[in-house]
Amino acid sequence: MSDVKLIISTDNKPASIDFRAGALLLIDKPKDWTSFDVVNKIRYKIRHRLELKKFKVGHAGTLDPMATGLLLVAVGRYTKLIEQLQGLSKTYTTTVKLGATTPSYDAEEEVDAHFPTDHINADLIEAALAEYRGDIMQAPPMFSAVKVNGTRLYKKARKGVFIEIKKRPVTVHELEMTKYSEPNLELVCNVSKGTYIRSLAHDIGRSLNSGGHLTALRRDTVDKFDVKNAMSIEQVVEWIEQVDLIIPEH
Repeated sequence: MSDVKLIISTDNKPASIDFRAGALLLIDKPKDWTSFDVVNKIRYKIRHRLELKKFKVGHAGTLDPMATGLLLVAVGRYTKLIEQLQGLSKTYTTTVKLGATTPSYDAEEEVDAHFPTDHINADLIEAALAEYRGDIMQAPPMFSAVKVNGTRLYKKARKGVFIEIKKRPVTVHELEMTKYSEPNLELVCNVSKGTYIRSLAHDIGRSLNSGGHLTALRRDTVDKFDVKNAMSIEQVVEWIEQVDLIIPEH
């Protein structure tokens, strides 16, 4: 991403900035915030500082409310780079609870079915994980923002309407077990754009002749960008409120 010249992080919070010229903010999204909550918070603070009614802010890759971790937020002219940023590979650490499924494939919805787990061991897990490494076909969860015939899937799901979803090609560059303590399976994975970790959890559970859903998800990296350098919401708000503004002359 050679086009990204200004990265705002815990290691680089400049004393002055021209927000209109653009910047990329590394944010550690907290649990129970939507990605849009983060964007709206930052947009509001910048608009207030600049005394503007409108200002462009966007993010490069949605994190579900229960998820935490690295969210790339582009401001000003850097919003033009969002499509490029969305195409970068991402690394996650996650916990999959085996033996139960939910309609959303995560803990946001109640468990809808239970399955045995006493037959599962490390060898079976490794065999299951091997099925999902490399180029695979994956169906997004019904509880997702994917559009089918102009309607987002989650809107259908909330009405109790479930349809067969066409699978899409994605790439799983890395998928490794870091710990298994029945029924919780901890994984690290690096995936391409468009990969749903919730779907991966669901499919792995099925390959184990059981069930599975996400109970924890954290995005650690987006390409070269690392959550270790990301700011909390409080840190970025404080910086926006205190930074000196550069206002270019027209």
